[in-house]
Amino acid sequence: MDKLFIPIIEGTKRQERKSIYAARLILQVGKQIGDIKVQLLDPADFNFLADGNDEYNKDPRYSKITYDADAFFIVTPEYNHSFPGTLKRMLDSELKNYIHKPVAFAGVSDGQWGGVRAIEALVHTVREMGMVSTFTDVWFPKVDEIFDKEGKLLDEAYIKRIERVFTELIWMAKVLKYGRENIPSKYQSVPRLSNG
Repeated sequence: MDKLFIPIIEGTKRQERKSIYAARLILQVGKQIGDIKVQLLDPADFNFLADGNDEYNKDPRYSKITYDADAFFIVTPEYNHSFPGTLKRMLDSELKNYIHKPVAFAGVSDGQWGGVRAIEALVHTVREMGMVSTFTDVWFPKVDEIFDKEGKLLDEAYIKRIERVFTELIWMAKVLKYGRENIPSKYQSVPRLSNG
């Protein structure tokens, strides 16, 4: 099997965001895993004109990345007990490209809950989009105590926690990729495999 492609989606483009530190750390840990390819998707780098998934509202670069992806790792801050509208906008722009692909979550907050309420809210959204969520998450509560002002990690225990999430995400990605490629589904076409 080729290397799995797992984009890491940063959930906000707020200027003072601390979740970008967690996203960069997850990217760094992912780059150390031999059988995957990772890429950080920063919403500030994409252009979505309006709500919805109409063709004219898509960013072709994001469409291509989500089409090629085998799984997703979403990093979301918690704003008002939920996830940011920026993240919802990114997710809404594509539908078919998410079907039967797994997703893992990292929650980030200034408070003690670590974004768990944002993740709980996201589970319903990604399920409706056809994604399958892992049962492993990583939480970054009191984010200012985990990273310094430049984004340097202060607590090395997070590396193992992220590796644990990747382990489950990779397993699910392999299983679901096999299913997408070999088991017909009314929700997506199955590519023809050569006999050679």
